[in-house]
Amino acid sequence: MKRNIVLCLLMLVCTSLVGCKSTAQILSVNSPDGNLNVSFHLKDGVPYYNIGKRNFTVVNDSRMGFILKDIPSLDKDFKIVDSKTDTFDETWTQPWGEVKDIRNNYKRLTVSLQEKKGLKRKMNIVFKVYNDGVGFRYEVPEQPGLTEYQIMDELTEFNMARDFEAWWIPAFPDAQDSEQPFTKTMLSKLNQNVHTPLTMELNDSLFVCIHEAALINYASTTLKPNGTTLLKSDLVPWADGAKVKVKGSLNTPWRTLQIADKPGDLITSYLILNLNEPNRLTDISYIKPGKYTGVWWGMHVKTQTWGQGPQHGATTQNVKDLIDFNKKHNIQGVLAEGWNEGWDGDWVKDGAFNFTKSYPDFDMAELSKYAQENGVALISHHETGGNVANYENQMEDAFTLLEKNNIHAVKTGYVNKRINGKEYHQGQFMVNHYQHVVETAANHKVMVDMHEPIKDTGLRRTYPNLMTREGVRGTEYEAWSEGNTPSHTTIIPFTRGLAGPIDYTPGIFDIQFKNDGGFRVHTTLAKQLALYVVIYSPFQMAADLTKNYENNPAFKFIEDVPTDWETTKVLDAKIGEFVTIVRKDRKSNDWYLGSITNDKACTIDAKLSFLTPGKSYMAEVYADGEGANYDTNPLPVAITQTKVNSESILKISLAAGGGQAIRFRMID
Repeated sequence: MKRNIVLCLLMLVCTSLVGCKSTAQILSVNSPDGNLNVSFHLKDGVPYYNIGKRNFTVVNDSRMGFILKDIPSLDKDFKIVDSKTDTFDETWTQPWGEVKDIRNNYKRLTVSLQEKKGLKRKMNIVFKVYNDGVGFRYEVPEQPGLTEYQIMDELTEFNMARDFEAWWIPAFPDAQDSEQPFTKTMLSKLNQNVHTPLTMELNDSLFVCIHEAALINYASTTLKPNGTTLLKSDLVPWADGAKVKVKGSLNTPWRTLQIADKPGDLITSYLILNLNEPNRLTDISYIKPGKYTGVWWGMHVKTQTWGQGPQHGATTQNVKDLIDFNKKHNIQGVLAEGWNEGWDGDWVKDGAFNFTKSYPDFDMAELSKYAQENGVALISHHETGGNVANYENQMEDAFTLLEKNNIHAVKTGYVNKRINGKEYHQGQFMVNHYQHVVETAANHKVMVDMHEPIKDTGLRRTYPNLMTREGVRGTEYEAWSEGNTPSHTTIIPFTRGLAGPIDYTPGIFDIQFKNDGGFRVHTTLAKQLALYVVIYSPFQMAADLTKNYENNPAFKFIEDVPTDWETTKVLDAKIGEFVTIVRKDRKSNDWYLGSITNDKACTIDAKLSFLTPGKSYMAEVYADGEGANYDTNPLPVAITQTKVNSESILKISLAAGGGQAIRFRMID
């Protein structure tokens, strides 16, 4: 009997000690509401984590660690030397955004690891658990044996507990960014690396999105499948094969999992922003969201050119005409693409742009003065053609020129498969370049709209001059390919859109245009209006040729719709089928609704309980008109008005490939 008691006591002691061979010390932390749980433990010195939601396992035991070059790796032989938990709760205000005030409330578990032998190097793993998901990262202090080194592989796994349906795009190693159509596949059927955000659904009752936050001085990650439900982080490499080159201490980006019961809750999750540092800019007075026009669409439908010649788009007179149009129609900015020398010849091959010298028919100083006199902002353009060495040699002078001419916004571009002929867009080299651009722009009071960008990881919180970016299969594909399917825009709010704002460039009214390729847009006109609400960006382009807007009453919605919001709500959604979103204007009592569908017509009942109780509103409705259909009859728009309140229910009828846009204007 005494022998049994002693054995039991020894077993109890063993479970509480680090390094017992037959047991593992389990550390755990719950979300503030108690619904999510993260557990961490070592298996024979190898770190693992898992995640549960209520009584359901979301992520099974998943390995962690690094493989290093030419020195022992940080992947095994660890012991836990310390751990601590704490709680954080604050509410912070975005200077602009899809919502004004964001609550940042989490419980944190910090696990301190040390190798058992050798140099006994240290590494911390930090978990932050929110009600809407989990973020974790590695923190490696500078120490003997870890002062300058290279990461050859990050071993982080996401061992999903079930075979989810996944919406994905392939991570091509030579692709310039993420401009691919989304595919839906069972997780176990994935057979190639995929980009994040990766959104997954289980039985219409659990939704998970894997991404990352605060990507600085590190490589972006793709996800590598293995034919099961396990995904592994696969960092985008340098041209020489190294994944990350480290000097001194290392804080990795946060690995993120947004976890929700409904797809709309993914959209209103601000986990990615919360995991970024607060605003570091001292002057944000020049940062102003808004809508813009430009010569951009003319290049795609081939009525204008970027380079010199009789159809040159960015001329002084053409831009003045756009400024006049904007003043008349309450559009804040004009984008001038193709203003500078370097567009003639094979600019994708050469990338020999001059960022301070205009073409002879473009007078920057005169246009800046004219724009200011008419209350319109001029937006410049820096296309690099992937020649980053050329751009960085001129960058300081280029932004000095913009500041001198009171130009406070620039669109950047990196059209090429490889940067400087060798580096990947999503690797550490370009992560650092994009960061350099944003910081240089801030020094000269310039907002940035990135095209062919690094993925968005929420850095707009820290650098609010980083306004929006492309990184998606946008409207231009309607002009020079088979275009986007009607379901495309019902998917991207739940995938690419979870990373951050999208410069999708909606607003095409000449739906059935024909260029020499015979291509056209695959939506109804009403859906083009609804996209201004459904797809979030602080910069929204009225992308069509301005002649197609004149005398069209539907353009009134684009004039009215803001780009800066106080509140965002998703009324109803099914990924790939339909979505209805409402947003409240930050500067008025008005609400705006956007509802879109795929290639199937549908009817949705929209409860207006988001409106202020006891107040009446005039609903200004822009709906698909009689007989509308994205394929055969896309242009009819029915514009009506009806009085509503918070108890009203509106029946929203959407044509195939259609949409509906509504402004709710408070009237008493």
